[in-house]
Amino acid sequence: MQDKIQIRHLGAENAWLLEGADVFDHPVDLVQLAAFIADPGHEMIIAVVAGKIVGMASGSVLLHPDKPPAFLISEVGVSKDMRLRGIGTALLRRLLQLARARGCRGIWLATEANNAAARALYRKLGARETQDVVVCDWDGAMDEGV
Repeated sequence: MQDKIQIRHLGAENAWLLEGADVFDHPVDLVQLAAFIADPGHEMIIAVVAGKIVGMASGSVLLHPDKPPAFLISEVGVSKDMRLRGIGTALLRRLLQLARARGCRGIWLATEANNAAARALYRKLGARETQDVVVCDWDGAMDEGV
């Protein structure tokens, strides 16, 4: 029998689950995790199977004086052995719902042009791809491993 996938909102009560999770680019930094949870502008949805994190989607509310709140989806990650089971779709659906419930009127993200799997997921959820957007970075923000 396959364990049920639970989709949950990350909070202080379940943040301990992130330790050792393989859905991030790097090991979880407990100081950064505490700061993330403490900031009400940051959101994370997690997928849990048998007490283990198998996926996450995170983002932040963006505020500006002359615009309504927007939401930037920062990262989406699913354990390699759990991909193609609808986890990414469920995580993003919940994150989109959360952003809209928080009053965000624009939701966006950036991904690599050659990331076909991610782009297919975003299109499946109704995302519109834009053209001619140039990404600029400072201090190596777009370098691998940052």
